[in-house]
Amino acid sequence: MTGRAVLVTGASRGIGRAVAMAFAESGDRVAVHHRDSAPLAGQLATALPGEGHIVVQADLADPAAVQAMVDDAAARLGGLDVLVNNAGTFGPLDDAHPVFDTSYEQWQQQWRRTIDVNLFGVANTIWCAARHLRDRGGRIVNVSSRGAFRGEPSQPAYGASKAGLNSLGQSLAVALAPYGIAVATVAPGFVETDMTNEHLKAARGDAIRAQSPFNRVARPEEIAAAVHWLASPEAEWASGTIVDLNGASYLRT
Repeated sequence: MTGRAVLVTGASRGIGRAVAMAFAESGDRVAVHHRDSAPLAGQLATALPGEGHIVVQADLADPAAVQAMVDDAAARLGGLDVLVNNAGTFGPLDDAHPVFDTSYEQWQQQWRRTIDVNLFGVANTIWCAARHLRDRGGRIVNVSSRGAFRGEPSQPAYGASKAGLNSLGQSLAVALAPYGIAVATVAPGFVETDMTNEHLKAARGDAIRAQSPFNRVARPEEIAAAVHWLASPEAEWASGTIVDLNGASYLRT
């Protein structure tokens, strides 16, 4: 088999789709993961350049499904070399849960759903994938968010889940380095995807774009380019890093 074996979670649309395309264009074989977007995932796998691409399915909130999905991807790709943890949940406007405007029951539901996918789901995917990477080395790239640093007052569970993801990535960068596995993270601001479409089309869309001095939000391909580099052999020394990709809309030191 030629190229690397790459598993991209949440690959049927948005950032994940662009990431899958970037790896396929460089000659890699991609496992396109989805939760409930089989038609889109199948269309993408067919459209990707090259050969050997596959579709895998799992709800990342289900630990058993995660394990089965990762093992299926590794078996069908002939192993794993790269894992990109892109899948995540960021609720629509009507899923906001500011502390004083949310019932206790809704508060629990939002936190449980968000953490189950954005943090536990990623942790479980890494645990499973690490078993396949251990003897061959490789790369893990996590997709976090500007919200981990800036805060998300209307979606605090999301901000907290991404902050936890940042810490998880840095912990595992140290733990997995002896096995030749580098772990890095990208932290985008707003990106033009299906997940953010409702926010960008709302009355505050212009205000969101104005957060960046470029007066726009990111294109999925811009995030994919950074993910692709962090997964390259040349980027091993970037292990443990968190790359801000927010168009200077939020600056930290």
